[in-house]
Amino acid sequence: MEGILPLFKPAGLTSHDCIFKLRKILKTKKVGHTGTLDPDVTGVLPVCIGRATKVAEYVTDAGKAYEGEVTIGFSTTTEDASGDVVEKKTIDRGFTRDELQSVLTSLTGEIEQTPPMYSAVKVNGTRLYEYARKGIEVERPTRKVKIHSIELLDDRQEFSGETVSFRFQVDCSKGTYIRTLAVMIGEKLGYPAHMSKLERTRAASFALDDCLTFSEVEEKMEQGTIENFLYPLEEALSHLPKYVINDKVAEKVKNGAVLPLPENNGNWDGPIVVENEAKVALAIYAKHPNKPGLMKPVKVLRNNQLEKEL
Repeated sequence: MEGILPLFKPAGLTSHDCIFKLRKILKTKKVGHTGTLDPDVTGVLPVCIGRATKVAEYVTDAGKAYEGEVTIGFSTTTEDASGDVVEKKTIDRGFTRDELQSVLTSLTGEIEQTPPMYSAVKVNGTRLYEYARKGIEVERPTRKVKIHSIELLDDRQEFSGETVSFRFQVDCSKGTYIRTLAVMIGEKLGYPAHMSKLERTRAASFALDDCLTFSEVEEKMEQGTIENFLYPLEEALSHLPKYVINDKVAEKVKNGAVLPLPENNGNWDGPIVVENEAKVALAIYAKHPNKPGLMKPVKVLRNNQLEKEL
């Protein structure tokens, strides 16, 4: 079994829980996810099976889209609804639609975020959530992320109450914390805030409509049709540039050969997908670090030995 299974992740399970469960259902150990989703978050979790595990990181590195809900009026330890309340402030004024739109617009483009203490980011070799569980506060690295677009989904003109919640949609780069984005929205409005709901609607080229639930995966396995619902590993690389080669060069690529850089490569550093004329991805290359004008394989996806084993 080989390919990518877009799974609809339910609430209450970690990404690792999902993999553990799928290994049992699919009766294979070679299964890996493409980036952690918090237990409370639902939505698209592309899962790589068999040889497709080689390209999991490229799905992780691709853009994501989410639909979430931010609640203004109190913040939490985890920046989402699962945490304990840290700060509370009753809202004593209304927010106009234009005001909210203006705040969302101000967060579009490249922004800086500090990862939450309850996150998997490592500091000095230890994950932040491990420090947080022990009550240890450590300095967290600020990172730059990109918000491609953010849109208010609520059609109200006026927002008021002791707390205010509204839905939004965001298209963003890897490494973006939507929990932290919700907190930043609150800060710009002058109130504590947290992310009260979140669903990932897209990861790389995979969307909600592509996903199977656990029960559907079990059903397809019983019917013996699950492989009809797996996407080829090339789908995980669809956002990367391609370099098409002939069969003679393909044999060299399968053996990990160094190749001349494609002409008109501009400032390209990689990665680039090297594929044959049948659009089969053979390897992923990047600019050679020591030899100008050449590129070297980062991952060989298909070689003669692998084909024999399969």
